[in-house]
Amino acid sequence: MNKPFHFKEFTINQDKTAMKVGTDAVLLGAWCSLETCPGTILDVGSGTGLISLMMAQRSDAETIDAVEIDPNAYEQNVANFEKSDWSDRLFCYHSSFQDFSKEMKEEDEEYDLIISNPPFYNDNFETNDTSRNTARFTSALSFEDLLEGTSKILSDSGVFTIIIPFKEEVAFVSLARKYRLFLNRVCSVRGTENSEIKRSMLEFSFHLKELEETTLVIEKDRHIYTQEYVNLTKDFYLKM
Repeated sequence: MNKPFHFKEFTINQDKTAMKVGTDAVLLGAWCSLETCPGTILDVGSGTGLISLMMAQRSDAETIDAVEIDPNAYEQNVANFEKSDWSDRLFCYHSSFQDFSKEMKEEDEEYDLIISNPPFYNDNFETNDTSRNTARFTSALSFEDLLEGTSKILSDSGVFTIIIPFKEEVAFVSLARKYRLFLNRVCSVRGTENSEIKRSMLEFSFHLKELEETTLVIEKDRHIYTQEYVNLTKDFYLKM
């Protein structure tokens, strides 16, 4: 799994980082709405830089920043940015999101789009692999810290988009309201038609709007993808 992952317009090297290219990030990067034509985009907990690169491919945003706390992932991210066609628009900060958001707030910097495929599991499931823990466990960046930081540096007309486990959705949406972030779009993701909902992709803003709800099924059968999933990801995956 340390081999580079080739997409249609860029390549992700992933040999230095614990977290590899996964469906969640690709789904989020493809589903995220760019209708507001964001000029500034921030990818929180960027790992290899995959979502940032998808944003660069999909948008004309002049500034696409990424923030990553793990040193190995940060190095890999920077290298992937430099090798891409959009290196002039991409920049990665080696920092915790808590420190980063505080600093940006002090400098009056704002983002039109903040996107995150964040740490998922709580502390009960931690492993002995520190970098994998950082990438995938909420002790490094709690949902509360993520929402608080986002609320400080999201522009008034900005959008915050995230993918989380479905079982966390109700609590996350409730917590977001505490920071005046309202759910505008939700997509429930199932592996197959008959499987349980596994993930929720959520879009928030500071404005109350009519909720747009959709469901996405990934596979009809093993490695036979639904047309919806193909349509969503075909600009990225080589074999779609």
